[in-house]
Amino acid sequence: MTQPAPEPSARALPIDADMFRRLVEGVRDYGIFILDDRGFVRTWNEGARRIKGYEAAEIIGKHFSTFYTPEAVRNRWPDRELQEAVRQGSFEDNGWRVRRDGTRFWANVIITALRDDAGALIGYSKVTRDLTERREEEERLRHSEERFRLLVENVQDYAIFLLDPSGNVVTWNGGAQRIKGYAASEIVGRHFSVFYPPEALARNWPAEELRRATAVGRLEDEGWRVRKDGTRFWANVVITALRDGNGELRGFSKITRDLTERRAHEERLRESEEGFRLLLEGVEDYAIFMLDEGGLIRSWNAGAQRILGYGAFEVVGQSYERFFQPRDRDSGLADAHLRQALLNRRAEDRGWRVRKDGTSFFAEVLLTPLHDSSGQQRGFAVVIRDLSDRKRMEDLEVQGRHLTEFLAMLAHELRNPLAPIRNALGIIAVNRDLPPQVAWAHAVIERQSAHLTRLVDDLLDVSRITRGKLRLQTGPVDMGDIVTRSIESARPLIDARRHRLHVAPPTEPLAVHGDATRLTQVVSNLLNNAAKYTPEGGDIWIAAARVRHEIIVTVRDNGAGIPPEMLAGVFDLFAQGERTIDRAEGGLGIGLTLARRIVVLHGGSVEARSPGPGLGSEFEVRLPRLRPNAIESAASDRESASPATPPKG
Repeated sequence: MTQPAPEPSARALPIDADMFRRLVEGVRDYGIFILDDRGFVRTWNEGARRIKGYEAAEIIGKHFSTFYTPEAVRNRWPDRELQEAVRQGSFEDNGWRVRRDGTRFWANVIITALRDDAGALIGYSKVTRDLTERREEEERLRHSEERFRLLVENVQDYAIFLLDPSGNVVTWNGGAQRIKGYAASEIVGRHFSVFYPPEALARNWPAEELRRATAVGRLEDEGWRVRKDGTRFWANVVITALRDGNGELRGFSKITRDLTERRAHEERLRESEEGFRLLLEGVEDYAIFMLDEGGLIRSWNAGAQRILGYGAFEVVGQSYERFFQPRDRDSGLADAHLRQALLNRRAEDRGWRVRKDGTSFFAEVLLTPLHDSSGQQRGFAVVIRDLSDRKRMEDLEVQGRHLTEFLAMLAHELRNPLAPIRNALGIIAVNRDLPPQVAWAHAVIERQSAHLTRLVDDLLDVSRITRGKLRLQTGPVDMGDIVTRSIESARPLIDARRHRLHVAPPTEPLAVHGDATRLTQVVSNLLNNAAKYTPEGGDIWIAAARVRHEIIVTVRDNGAGIPPEMLAGVFDLFAQGERTIDRAEGGLGIGLTLARRIVVLHGGSVEARSPGPGLGSEFEVRLPRLRPNAIESAASDRESASPATPPKG
């Protein structure tokens, strides 16, 4: 049934049925066409031609199974789709379809059965989206007023009906019957307050809703409603006042969604002029507006105001080029986009645009020309999406990749002079009768070259881990042995600083699956870290134990401690904090980074704790535990293997 159209908004382009039809015919991103009751194509739009590759003259009169893959046709899937559409009212499917040139594309398809007033099937509407490149593009249906009426009557997920000015029900659709439980014969003529619970009736809320809708034109509300059987459901309700050309109230449209089970399901356009206007004004994540033939703004939605910062009254009638950066305006980029859209029937661009406050943002822009039935150009549709966050993430990824490449290059370049330095030291060491100053210089160079070698190796390890090129040689490992090896590695630094090392040996085998060399590197780094940042003569504790299904190694000291604000970032690359600003302890701040990344590669975790500066710190490594006899079994297998049998790669 035809609903009285409200007065067009001063901010929106007036849309009539003819324009709506032309929009459907000009749509390029959706294939929208009609089938007769047997599935033969009756109409064909530009989007269908672009997506499927057929001209109208080639496809009208052919069966729609032409678009399906051979296996789908053999399985009679097209017939099943029509049957499901007839049975359910509409049918939605995602699957492979075939273009005219034989190539396949992944499509989202919605088939809706169309019935006349007597309920007889008269055909189907079919909407196809090509999701191969863009699966999240918003679904838009383009139907005439008659198709909209048929759609409303068959919609099952929304209750859509009309009220007279007093609030009595005038029409009733299938969705209203499904959601509220009343047949049309039971509810038409009754007051809509029957849907409200007693507490809402007690405060006269139904009448208040109509009063507010009359005063402001529209009311949206969420609250409890009541079905015919007395059960309650949580509903989203939109009531719109309908007025004639003289402004006289003719009634109300009422749309109800059941959000009890699905509160966030997609809002679908109901192909009326009012629904189309509400959709455009309500979208906030996309700037959607229209231009006239000369590029002047004709309409403006809430998303455009949020993204670009202008109110409709500030931009309607203004040039589209105001959103471009000054250098782009000077070069005529905006006009070039309009010409490109006319030439190619669409124009896509990613680049920087300018908001009202002068700030720039990275935008994805789609520009589509609109033509009337005679082919005359009538304007442009513009969709803008703010990709600033995505652009920043891409830039950060590029910077991180460049940093990783630089570290790898730096480490490799530093290793080249180290080899001849170590060789020269070996030659000097052959002479046992070195003068005291030369012997002293030899020792200094040897210590510092060893330190530099360790730093370069750390840099290479970070680079390998970051690029995913670190290979672990894993097998059953006893963490008690790992602790012993790590103590041997860190003992020179611990003794040099006269620390007291307290070791709590494990009371049982602590089997994990890992790389013994890398795990030793982890625990050694933690011990070296404790030794470096504990004043001379301090205490260091190390312990390893099993806790349920995990092996836990802890390294604790009574040294410098960690400020609370640094705990979260202590494992970040190059993080050393204020305690080593003078670099007195040496190092690049990557030892803990390496430790954490190696532990994560083993499926474990590492955590830092500290009461605060000067109160010491504790590092805890957790690794998944193997079964108790894993190490013994591996050793037994090695002993029982025949010496003559070559090892497997």
